[in-house]
Amino acid sequence: MLSVSNLSVQFGKRVLFDEVNVSFTQGNCYGIIGANGAGKSTFLKILAGQIDPTSGHVHLEPGKRMSILEQNHNSADDFTVLEAVVMGNKPLYEIKKEIDALYADYDDKNADRIGELQVKFEEMNGWNADSNAAALLSNLGINADMHFTLMSELDSKLKVRVLLAQALFGNPDVLIMDEPTNDLDYETISWLENFLADYENTVIVVSHDRHFLDTVCTDIGDIDFGKLNLYSGNYTFWYESSQLAARQRAQQNKKAEEKAKELQEFIARFSANVAKSKQATSRKKMLSKLKVDDIKPSSRRYPAIIFDREREAGDQILNVEGLSASTDEGELLFDNININLAKGDKIAVISRDSRATSAFYEIINGNKKADKGTFQWGITTTQSYLPADNSDFFTSNINLVDWLRQYAKTEEEREEVYIRGFLGKMLFSGEEALKKCTVLSGGEKVRCMLSRMMLMRANVLMLDEPTNHLDLESITAFNNSLKNFKGTVMLTTHDHEFAQTVANRIIELTPKGNIDRYSTFDEYMSDKALKDQRNKMYAE
Repeated sequence: MLSVSNLSVQFGKRVLFDEVNVSFTQGNCYGIIGANGAGKSTFLKILAGQIDPTSGHVHLEPGKRMSILEQNHNSADDFTVLEAVVMGNKPLYEIKKEIDALYADYDDKNADRIGELQVKFEEMNGWNADSNAAALLSNLGINADMHFTLMSELDSKLKVRVLLAQALFGNPDVLIMDEPTNDLDYETISWLENFLADYENTVIVVSHDRHFLDTVCTDIGDIDFGKLNLYSGNYTFWYESSQLAARQRAQQNKKAEEKAKELQEFIARFSANVAKSKQATSRKKMLSKLKVDDIKPSSRRYPAIIFDREREAGDQILNVEGLSASTDEGELLFDNININLAKGDKIAVISRDSRATSAFYEIINGNKKADKGTFQWGITTTQSYLPADNSDFFTSNINLVDWLRQYAKTEEEREEVYIRGFLGKMLFSGEEALKKCTVLSGGEKVRCMLSRMMLMRANVLMLDEPTNHLDLESITAFNNSLKNFKGTVMLTTHDHEFAQTVANRIIELTPKGNIDRYSTFDEYMSDKALKDQRNKMYAE
């Protein structure tokens, strides 16, 4: 279907890819992973023909069509929503445009050409193009009354859905997507997961959403050491197998037959737990062929995120009564919120409006005033907060050692060796710890904020979109640390795996009060009666 031969990419002296040879076959979904800067997005652009490699070539089987999820959200601003979707099938759209142009300037000389084009148009199911595009839009939550709206009039989140419909339109033979779940809500992501799980053509995707990769991927393409290696299975299988390989490498004295037995048990466990039954048979066959040498330890570096508590909190954590908040323009975000947090709660705080959850955190941290209502923290609690926007923390042109030292509480904690220890856990070692705050990337800033949280040793953690800007390695380490944390957690996240594996309670903020359930995230979102209740609480 699609193959890459002897592909090399070099920028100056830096070699990004070195003699990569790989084939992508029909019916499989490939998740492309790699550390930040490994070249994931560059690889997709090369496949799409948007960037030329230094050497080597990409071959798409003749007669096959490739579709790419558009990253430029303003690319179709001059077109209606429906037309933007149909544009996703370029050959069909070009024929449609030519037919329209010939009819606009019709004479007898055009008749034969129109006839030829109409035959092709019918073969491509062109007469149903608008209705098929409309159905796709409706499935993605774009109602019919918006189908003839100009793209320029849509907000960014709706544009993303339209561009997703554009990429999916016309059943492309190869579908390439770079971070397709960005700016999508849980319901839309769930629809996309189900769509791709049943998709019979080839999908190649880059995503930091582990639940998405686990649900849709049959294979993982790992970019490491300048190569791209394909592994059967989803992201969790790749992650745990690479960890197994690292452990086995460390156990030099372990006999080969013992290692083989450990691998076989590992594969059997994963084969029995394949999420999608339609993938189970083929994946079991692929996994059964794996050898010990087929799985390799990764070169990835995982930060050591460990949240300790200076003291254990008592039974009273947080009491919220009648809390309400609006935007500066007077738009109601949430009203009459009543919550009593208990010891051991790990809460996913959710809302259909991200401004509501952020306002809630800002209020209970004393950074913003509520319209009405009160909140009170238990006297034994200490709080640490990771805001969605951390820019105010990085305005001074100081190095990271001095930056973290600002949050030390004792002389011992202010010692450079002590501070460097916390920064080192977050992969800022040696000269990296002397970087200036003003030159940090988004992911580096979040890792700095995590080192600050670890230093504070609070017994209540509040996290507003904590995975933003982080790579998969940091997200995985962060997720594991929160599962092991003994204190109270309040988190808002678009990372499905985070919400499902950390939270034991769901609190939803709405303009008509709050919904409060002790439940896993999946149970909460799949409850049909609860969905009806939620819809009513958001209705005008």
